[in-house]
Amino acid sequence: MSQFARRTALALLVCSSFAAQAADWSDTSLSYRYGTKYAEPFNNQDISKNIFNLTSVSGYKYGKNFFSVDFLLSSEADPSSAGAKDGAHEAYAVYRHTLDLGKISGANLAFGPVRGVGATAGFDYNTKTDAGYNSKKRMLVAGPTLMLDVPGFLDVSLLALRESNAPYNTFSHVQTPRYTYKTHAMLTAAWGIPFEVAGVPLSFEGFANFIGTKGKNEFGGDTARETNIDMQIMYDMSAAVSAPKNTFKVGVEYQYWKNKFGNPDTNNPGATAKTPMVRAEYHF
Repeated sequence: MSQFARRTALALLVCSSFAAQAADWSDTSLSYRYGTKYAEPFNNQDISKNIFNLTSVSGYKYGKNFFSVDFLLSSEADPSSAGAKDGAHEAYAVYRHTLDLGKISGANLAFGPVRGVGATAGFDYNTKTDAGYNSKKRMLVAGPTLMLDVPGFLDVSLLALRESNAPYNTFSHVQTPRYTYKTHAMLTAAWGIPFEVAGVPLSFEGFANFIGTKGKNEFGGDTARETNIDMQIMYDMSAAVSAPKNTFKVGVEYQYWKNKFGNPDTNNPGATAKTPMVRAEYHF
């Protein structure tokens, strides 16, 4: 295990010990989204996907946890194997733990528009059953976070990424040994900002990832910088169904993902996705 991986694993263990304390607040949600313009590298067809999601966010005295897992079901334009008539299926999990350094130290670390400074560590875990790649992504992340003083929240982090994969091609029946990319950087932001228009309760939510090149891929090709922006406008319809605030939300979402997973989009149109979606959420 690399020194970075060891340090990140240790940070996660420390984070877990803090998180074991009772949460001061939490929000768990189930959501569904659907679109017909998803894209995958080396596939020039538009792909429809049904995506089911479980997300849990919680906070305690010294920080907060974020866990999210997507279950993605593709149309047959993204087949589950060579020659298959059914679509690929995928699970993608993300975990982040952010320690508030000001709360730990007792110092006021606010400055300008920044209300707090944190340290974030976590992982991504992915598995997909498809024809050409069958991703088995594993990634550790760690780095500093700035928490901005806005209604709701806006966190900006600069993270180091340690990523590996071990693909399998169902056309050639070739299994590629697990390959670790060069450690690379990601500037990322996540936000949830409530607002109203003519008394209608709305929120602007999403994330933006700007990811540096990760060196050569497992086949010896160059990787490209990624831009992945996913944002939505959500309407809180809870009052209309006599439910507590922020229980039921519906809205529209848009994702722009250039050079998806580091695949250059030159002569590879599927490597850049421009995907409108509809979205519904239930919070409990």
